[in-house]
Amino acid sequence: MDKLEKLLKELTEADGVPGYESEIRKVLDAHLKRLGKVSRDKMGSLICKSVSSVNSPKIMLASHMDEVGFMVKHISTDGFIRFTPLGGWWDQVLLTQRVRIKTKKGDIIGVIGAKPPHLIPQEERSKTVNKKNMYIDIGAKSDKEIEKAGIRIGDPIIPVSEFTELSIPNTYMSKAFDDRIGCAVLVSVMEKIKNTKTPNSVYGATTVQEEVGVRGATTSVEMVDPDVAIILESDIAGDVPGIRPDESSTKMGEGPSLLMYDARMIPNLKLRDLVIDTAKKEKIPLQFTTMEGGATDGSIIHLHKHGVPTVVIGVPTRHIHSHNSILKRVDIDDTIDLVVKVIKKLDKRTVTNLTND
Repeated sequence: MDKLEKLLKELTEADGVPGYESEIRKVLDAHLKRLGKVSRDKMGSLICKSVSSVNSPKIMLASHMDEVGFMVKHISTDGFIRFTPLGGWWDQVLLTQRVRIKTKKGDIIGVIGAKPPHLIPQEERSKTVNKKNMYIDIGAKSDKEIEKAGIRIGDPIIPVSEFTELSIPNTYMSKAFDDRIGCAVLVSVMEKIKNTKTPNSVYGATTVQEEVGVRGATTSVEMVDPDVAIILESDIAGDVPGIRPDESSTKMGEGPSLLMYDARMIPNLKLRDLVIDTAKKEKIPLQFTTMEGGATDGSIIHLHKHGVPTVVIGVPTRHIHSHNSILKRVDIDDTIDLVVKVIKKLDKRTVTNLTND
């Protein structure tokens, strides 16, 4: 396992659902402290300022540290736990999956269950079970046992999944690639520019609560006050059965993706073209993606004050927002390379021209 794989393992196996990011924050803080001066907003986002001889323009790299998960919302008298989602979940990916409830007494393992199909009328068996009809079972028979275990309403619940290198070389599977992969790219980029002269000052922000409304981006952008922003994300890989090319043409192993449109942001066109031209000149494969039903931290950051030229660069990932996502190492390496090359081109004149006709 090389340095990047160890970083991915450490980041993805750390827990941190929206509002409960303390564990992943500690991991990121340890890495970022080696790379620059780290500050923190009052929401819990971390901002690392790289060492630079120039103060402007200010380039903000942003990736969110939170992962999708759940929270305990009700404990029944017969010993079952009802939950509320933190972030978007498809009901069909939840049943029989293991989860970890983080309590004041330690971690408790449980499984997501529902009424067995054997007891469901035949005409209803083909219907997806709604998450409101699911529960978490830790083997208890009463609320007293749940209480004794230390579980309380408000405790966070995390998917159980370990970082795994698959039998296909340089292919990884884990929970939380959305957006720990962005965090890994951010740390790697800042490591590469640490001892390199850049024509700008780079701020790496690992934000909180993106999955429940891009909340950490709202506060961290106020602290950075950037001139340019590059959002580092996972992207939905469309190379799986059932997805048409016009829905998503992004494929694993064919390079990072550049977001051309999402539900809450259109990228700055000159910055978008700079990324495209850089990739072409440096022979870095680049794919193009759109996201009509979602948004990223860029949705808030690009509206800061009078506006911030912003792009979103993603690593194609299969099965995001589930217990197990899959991605390719080559896409990570190419994303890091591309972001470093783009940063080196963002001098004062280039940044000024991004908003001039």
